[in-house]
Amino acid sequence: MENVGVLMTCSMSAYLEGELEKRFKLLRLWESNSKAQFLAGFGESIRAVVGDTKVGADAELIDGLPRLEIVASYSVGLDKVDLNKCKERGIRVTNTPDVLTDDVADVAIGLALATLRKICLADGFVRSGQWRNGDFELANKFSGKSIGIVGLGRIGTAIAKRAEAFGCSISYHSRTKKQNTNYKYYSNVVDLAANCEVLVVACALTNETRHIVNQEVIHALGPKGILINIGRGPLVDELKLISALREGRLAGAGLDVFENEPDINESFFGLQNVVLLPHVGTDTLETSKAMADLVVANLELHFLKKPPLTPVV
Repeated sequence: MENVGVLMTCSMSAYLEGELEKRFKLLRLWESNSKAQFLAGFGESIRAVVGDTKVGADAELIDGLPRLEIVASYSVGLDKVDLNKCKERGIRVTNTPDVLTDDVADVAIGLALATLRKICLADGFVRSGQWRNGDFELANKFSGKSIGIVGLGRIGTAIAKRAEAFGCSISYHSRTKKQNTNYKYYSNVVDLAANCEVLVVACALTNETRHIVNQEVIHALGPKGILINIGRGPLVDELKLISALREGRLAGAGLDVFENEPDINESFFGLQNVVLLPHVGTDTLETSKAMADLVVANLELHFLKKPPLTPVV
C-alpha cells in the first residue's frame, strides 16, 4: 500500500500523520500555497482523502481527484464532506463514531456544571485575590435539573445517561420518536426548550438543522435556562444567542463549538455568563489515538478490498 496516494487536508493529529506515512504515500494539502496547483500536480495520484471537522472533502476537492476512492473522516460529523458528490462518484465515506462518544458526553456535562456552578468565574475569583475580601456569589445547582436533548443519537444518549446519574429528568427531540427509551419525546425543539431547564444540542449539522436553536427556541428556554452546544456551531443562531445572554433573556451557555471557528464572535469574550471551549470535545490522548487507529483501519480494509469498519456511504 506504500504507493497508494493519501491526502490529508489539514494538520489534525501527529500520531495519525505518522501512522499514515508508515503505510501510504502521504500528501499534505496544507503545505501547498495553491490548492489548484497542488491538485494539478498530484490529483491523479490520490486515491484517498483524510479530513476532519475543519477541512473535509468538498465538491471542488473531489472534482480535482479523478481517482478518489474513499474519504475517511477523522470525526463523527460529516458536514465538511459533500456526501451527495461522493454518492454520485461511488466514493466510499467513513467516519469515527463510538470511540469519541464518551469524551463528548463528558464535556457536555462538564460545560453544564461549569456554567451553572460558575466554576470558571470562581477560579478567577480565587486567582485574582478577591476571596480575601469576601465570599464568591451563589451559583445554581445541576443535580435534579430537567434536561432537554436535541438529537438522541449515540452522543445524546450518553449525555442522558450521565445526567440521569445526577438525578436529572430527561426529554428529547429527534427526527423520529425512539422506540427503545422511556424519555419524554417532543416533536419540535420549541416545546422541548419550554419544558426543560438545560437544553443540550447534540444533533448532526444538516441543511435542516442549521440554526435549529433560533430566537423562538431561546425565548422558550427563557431567562432561567441554560444552553449547551457540543454539536456544531451553526446549529445555534449565535447573534440571537449573544443578544439573549447580554440582555438576561437567557441565564447562561456552555459552548464547545462556534459558527466561524476559530474566528469566533468576539462579543462572547465580554460575557460572564458563558463558558467557552475551543472545540475540544474529542481531544483526549486516548480518544485521539482511537480515532486515528479507526481511520487507518478503514483505509487499510478498503485497499485490501474488504468492507471498512464504519462506512457511511
